[in-house]
Amino acid sequence: MRDTWLFPVKSLHQKAILFCATGAGAGYFPRMPGTMGTVVAIPFSLGLNRIATSHFWLALFILIAAIVFAIWSADEAAKILKQKDPQRVVIDEIVGFLLANFLMPMSAAALVCSFILFRFFDIAKVFPINRIERLPGGAGIVLDDVMAGFYALICLRVVSGFGWL
Repeated sequence: MRDTWLFPVKSLHQKAILFCATGAGAGYFPRMPGTMGTVVAIPFSLGLNRIATSHFWLALFILIAAIVFAIWSADEAAKILKQKDPQRVVIDEIVGFLLANFLMPMSAAALVCSFILFRFFDIAKVFPINRIERLPGGAGIVLDDVMAGFYALICLRVVSGFGWL
């Protein structure tokens, strides 16, 4: 018999939404699902940065579209799971990391710094992240991570400007 807590959906549409919102299932990882969602974001981030090197406006459009899609899918997933901010939903970490690592150099050092700074700001909830997460629905789920990604991006740009990456 299927556990309805683990598999609360019946329709293919709902399964597709949860597949996206949970980062292809990374959100079901028993410990640190947010960190696992960020790990899932790494190849997408590298691909987006590759596109940005020759087609900046296309990459920016993809990033914005991903954030809009994340808000919608997180909102839908929260409704399906009947929770305000389900821990299993990690698409917010994915798009937050896409922003944190956007246009960064293609190096291991830059990737590791992006990862650490993004996770720090996501967990620490530095102002106004702690207020943004109070927004209703998918906006509250996703935009606090987007802000954490923005903080990480700013820090990385400063560090990169000094030639430390």
